[in-house]
Amino acid sequence: MANIAVLDDYQGISQNMARWDNLPRETRISVFQDHLSDEDKVAERLLPFHIISAMRERTPFSRTLLEKLPNLRLLVTTGMRNASIDLQACSDLDIVVCGTGSLSYPTAELTWGLIISLARNIHHENPNSRSGLWQEEIGIGLNGKILGILGLGRLGSQVAKVGISFGMEVIAWSQNLTEERASAEGANLVSFKTLLENSDILSIHTVLSERTRGLLGKEELRLMKPSAFLVNTSRGPIVDERALVSILEERGIAGAGLDVFDTEPLPKEHPFLTLTNTLITPHIGYVTTEGYKVFFEETVECINEFLKGTPIRVLND
Repeated sequence: MANIAVLDDYQGISQNMARWDNLPRETRISVFQDHLSDEDKVAERLLPFHIISAMRERTPFSRTLLEKLPNLRLLVTTGMRNASIDLQACSDLDIVVCGTGSLSYPTAELTWGLIISLARNIHHENPNSRSGLWQEEIGIGLNGKILGILGLGRLGSQVAKVGISFGMEVIAWSQNLTEERASAEGANLVSFKTLLENSDILSIHTVLSERTRGLLGKEELRLMKPSAFLVNTSRGPIVDERALVSILEERGIAGAGLDVFDTEPLPKEHPFLTLTNTLITPHIGYVTTEGYKVFFEETVECINEFLKGTPIRVLND
């Protein structure tokens, strides 16, 4: 019998998103809606399981954790990239890691939800109106403004297209971006410094890697306009959190729309939650019914194929 753990199912919907009954009858599935951060507690919980379904980077799988899970044979992550899984350790410990497909448009859509709310103060005016206040703030229009895209890949290019439709000028930069690629997406390739200095809205869409971790620190953030907004729906550690808190407290930038953080769930005492110039969402860029169906349907597929001895979408050696 295969013991399967489904982790961090916050909304308790994983079993409704796929035909888990297509798995062999002898499999047993345990669903965990809560999130554990302490590695020893995670190890204690997961010790009996042979197969684990992990949702994105919600639970990290370090070498030290993996070494405490001698029964683990298959780790399935939603998406084809998970920076919080030590793939080499999995290979060393004979643990197969498989991935699933994903949808890019939900995160691009959320990005625009954050941008528009920041620009027009929707996140302030909604509670203001409910409490009897009327037209307390003045927003800005997007037409004619400069949209800066940090990472013009699959997601960044979708965000750029919407910006163009709003009449915005789009500029972009990443380590490997070429003029030809930028032009094909309707953007102008600029230097990193120019991107920071000129963007009215700076939206982050590069992947987290050793090259991009801490890419936006205190010096970089200070290059931005005091009237500019920063939006991050990629990964929290791309921006130095302490530096961002400082620049927001000093009103060095107008505000930030953040869906991703260094520690998730976000600690209750975190300054982001009390700053009046932040707009916070709980890493919901990919959290849609359509996206979850892809995640869990292909998770079931990965498990079935592994049990047959023919694993698919394998991410490690």
